[in-house]
This record gives sequence, C-alpha cells and structure tokens, in this order.
Amino acid sequence: MKFELFKTFWGFDGGPHDAAPLVRAAGFDGIEAPVPVGGAERDAFAQAIADEGLGFIAEITTAGSYVPERSATPADHLRDLEEKIVWGKPLKPRFFNVMAGCDAWPAATQVDFFARAVEIAAKHEVTCSFETHRGRSFYNPWITRDVARAVPALKLTCDFSHWVSVCERLLDGEWDTILELAPHAHHLHGRVGYPQGPQVPHPAAPEYADCLVSHQRIWEALWSAQIDKGYTTTTMTPEFGPDGYLHTLPFTNAPVADLWEINTWMGREERRRLAAFLAEREARGAKRTETPLAAQNTFADSIAH
Repeated sequence: MKFELFKTFWGFDGGPHDAAPLVRAAGFDGIEAPVPVGGAERDAFAQAIADEGLGFIAEITTAGSYVPERSATPADHLRDLEEKIVWGKPLKPRFFNVMAGCDAWPAATQVDFFARAVEIAAKHEVTCSFETHRGRSFYNPWITRDVARAVPALKLTCDFSHWVSVCERLLDGEWDTILELAPHAHHLHGRVGYPQGPQVPHPAAPEYADCLVSHQRIWEALWSAQIDKGYTTTTMTPEFGPDGYLHTLPFTNAPVADLWEINTWMGREERRRLAAFLAEREARGAKRTETPLAAQNTFADSIAH
C-alpha cells in the first residue's frame, strides 16, 4: 500500500507556490487546505497547485470555522456543505475533508444530517470524508459509532487526538469501538493527543511515548481495515498546529517546538511505521488480526529515524 503525506495549511501563511519547496524537501505529496472563497483567488490557487504538481485535499468547515456557529441549523450546515463542494470541485481535489455538524445536536438529528450529507456528496460525485473533531458532531467515539451504524456509506477522517482529550484517556480501552469504526476510515490526521489535550508538545518526547504508541496502534488497525477494503493508497496529514494547540512558555508565548519540524518528523516516522507494518503483515501471512501489533518505539529509535 502506498503512503501519501499532505502538508496542512493550518497555521501556514503562504500559498501553494510557497508550500511546494517545503513539501518536496520533506518528501510529502501535496497539501490539505481550504478552497479560497473569491473566484479569482480560487483560479490562482488552482493554477498554482497545477504548476507545482501538488496533490490536493480540500478542507470544508460547515456553518462556521473550526467551531460551528451554535445558532446554525442542520439545513444551514447542509447548504454550506453543498456550496463549498461546488466551489471546490473544479480544483479536482483527491477528496473533501469535512468538519461538519455540531456536538450539541441530539442523536436523531446527527443521523439525519449525515445521511443527507452523504447524499449531497453522491449527487456531486465527490468523496467527502468527515472529520472526528471537538465541537463537531463526531466529537466522541460513541456518537460517531452510532451514526456510522445508521449511515453505512459514511467515510471518516480519523483524528482521534480529539477523542483522547474529550475522553481524558487513551483509547486502548475502547478497542471494540475503534475496530467497528475502522472500516469507515478514509483519511488520517497524524497528531498525537494526551489525556489533557489534543496535542503533545512533541511526539518524539519520551514522556509522551505511551501516547505515541497508543495512536500508532490505532493507525495500524485503520491501515488493516483499508487494506481489507481494497485501498492501494493511504493518506495522512500530520496536523500538529498552532492556535492553542502548540504549547508555549508562560509570559513570552514562545513556542516550545517548531511545527513544521514536528510535522515532518511525524510524517517520516509513520512512513517508516507503515513499511514495517506491511512487511510484518506479509511475513505473518495474515489478512487481519484482532489486535494489531503495537508500535514499540523508544525515544532513541524515534530520533534515529
């Protein structure tokens, strides 16, 4: 299975031309970014992507930015989703990564909303992958599981760092739910959370080794499910970001780490992990195991790679 990595535009001030040298130097394959609102700006963005030969994942947020507008109705979210699909489709993205819905809606509303959202994606003949994200409908494992049971065609962008923060625990104790959702995994966001937050200061730090191993164990389960479904390529966006996620020093607000260095480290580490996982899977001759082999990285081993 091929592994493709995408540079997040979250916290990045430049455009595709600015990102391209960083993408190439890091061995990434493209960018994940919102589609510009203005028509002329969209055209320039599309031309820059084409000129640079970048793969593109289009990001959509419905009825608000990362946090939804609380007063927005499901109909508002659906109109926004469809409008942004129409904007973005001419840019020919690999797929749309969508932060949709609202965490405060009742379960029946969530099910109806995502059934309609999947229908909109099918109507426009695009793939929408819905992100697990705090503040949004898929803010915890169990509502996500319940919606997926009711909407079998649902595809997920799996950013389980949010769930670790919401649940205040690593997700190893929720393995049955992880395995049930794994067949819905379409795209991965490579960020490591810890029980009190969605982003560790640095995933290579030994004090967070248990968090890294836990996330890697989950990613292996998702890769297994993708292989079983016939995926020949898996995609990941290392998504360590700013805006309160990045730890800073008191009084100075100085960042404790460089975000692009963290994201390139995460990309290299998971490219290495997938290669090892595939080799071991082939050696075992197994189609799938109930509990995938946990990543057993030490700090020294991680830094060496």
